[in-house]
Amino acid sequence: MAGCLVSLLLAATAVAQAGAQSGSVRYQRESFKTFEGQLSAGQIETATFNKKAHTVHLLLKDGRHVLVSYPSHEEPQLAAKLREKGVSVQVGKKKKAAKAVKHKLRYIAGGILIVVIVVVAGVLWVDRRRKLGEAGGGAHTAPSSGEGA
Repeated sequence: MAGCLVSLLLAATAVAQAGAQSGSVRYQRESFKTFEGQLSAGQIETATFNKKAHTVHLLLKDGRHVLVSYPSHEEPQLAAKLREKGVSVQVGKKKKAAKAVKHKLRYIAGGILIVVIVVVAGVLWVDRRRKLGEAGGGAHTAPSSGEGA
């Protein structure tokens, strides 16, 4: 039983760690003026437009990740300017909404909790039966055949 409990705890830990890890990049916000200066200096390596949020995710040649907001009507002109400077330009497409992971993790955690409760209840039940058997066994001894006559 202890081995089963340990393996369940290890599985729960692995699920929690998998949910906690994320490979996201932190983008530093910069002004539009700074962006224009970086563009004219040729410091931008790649640019990805997010049309809905009116932002551009930039990867600079020094390895920094930058987020710049732009006026909504200037996306085609900015893309053209970036391409002229030899920058790789991508326009972000709408992603399909991912299923909520929270619900799946809740079901897993609930299942693990139920299994732990059942294991603990089973151990307590077996322990109680063992204790009742020891206490009751000494009081109900039958008389030996030689003493009763």
